[in-house]
Amino acid sequence: MSEYVITVNSTVDLPKEWLEERHVPVFPLKYTIEDKTYEDMSGLSSKEFFQKLREGKMATTTQINPEQAKESFEPLLKEGKDILHLGFSSGLSGTYNSMRIAAEELKEEYPDRKIRVLNSRGASLGEGLIVLAAAKLAAEGRVIEEIEVRCEELCGKMRQHFMVDELKFLRKGGRISGGAALAGTLLQIKPILEGDEEGKIVMLSKVRGKKAGIEELVKLYDQMVEDRSAPVGISHAGSPADALVVATKLRQVGCTGEILTVCHEPVTGAHVGPGMLAVYFYSEIWR
Repeated sequence: MSEYVITVNSTVDLPKEWLEERHVPVFPLKYTIEDKTYEDMSGLSSKEFFQKLREGKMATTTQINPEQAKESFEPLLKEGKDILHLGFSSGLSGTYNSMRIAAEELKEEYPDRKIRVLNSRGASLGEGLIVLAAAKLAAEGRVIEEIEVRCEELCGKMRQHFMVDELKFLRKGGRISGGAALAGTLLQIKPILEGDEEGKIVMLSKVRGKKAGIEELVKLYDQMVEDRSAPVGISHAGSPADALVVATKLRQVGCTGEILTVCHEPVTGAHVGPGMLAVYFYSEIWR
């Protein structure tokens, strides 16, 4: 049986130590703030980054291009390893397409190797929970084909719902339309957004105030979750106390599974802005 490796982009927002312990290579995107460019997961801490955003600084992000993707994959292939890459949503970045193009080119150069690139249609723990499942299957000794099929199924079940303080970050990064962004300009209006069938960000509803927004996120879980014992993800953008409130309320509506809480890395955080809160969970297959 060929040896294989699961690879990811930094947008999974999983702890760096967890990824290193499980030997999961990370291909980072980059971000620029105050005229300095950093690699995600190795530049500013999330706390430093969100403080700069709160001070009015703006950040831009850079996707991985096909040549960079090829440079990331090739050393692993030279080691004789097959690759399953769980990629950042194609609805949010061209990075997935770059990884796919690189894989197609490398298949010609390494015909004996398997290179599989999966479009998670997710961001942050919308990808991260899939990676957790893949790592568990790998530890059980499953073959790469089994893991790919299971991950594809889980991507089809993944729900991603989130609330932002301001839509200007999504609008500036081109992740949501200008028209939709107007909804966030009214006093205390909190937009509730979701990842759609293609992994793009769309408006779901609007509520008044953070408290109502948290209640709405928990309500969406309560209404749609398939298995309350399954893992749940919570991500926040520099607002750990709010994330704790969400976790407590999820327990109150019957969540018994592991709840993984993370702070966004700068690349994903740049597009949602400080104060964002998100919940990720599995429903019945819907995409």
